[in-house]
Amino acid sequence: MGTTGKVQFWDDEEGWGVIDSSETPGGCWAHFSVISMDGYRTLTAGQAVDFDWEQGEQDGYSYSAAEVRLTIT
Repeated sequence: MGTTGKVQFWDDEEGWGVIDSSETPGGCWAHFSVISMDGYRTLTAGQAVDFDWEQGEQDGYSYSAAEVRLTIT
């Protein structure tokens, strides 16, 4: 499923973070490998993103991102 959200936090060393969205209560776990961008794949807290998510347990979160795209403004 696709939705828009904001990055709650991102850990560059670990390569993962959490995206907040009304469709993924409690946050959506995201790994750097699912970020669609060239070069070094990272996100920043507060950054707006579009993402596809799946329901399923990951590190204590009920949702995980299948693909993350930077929101074009």
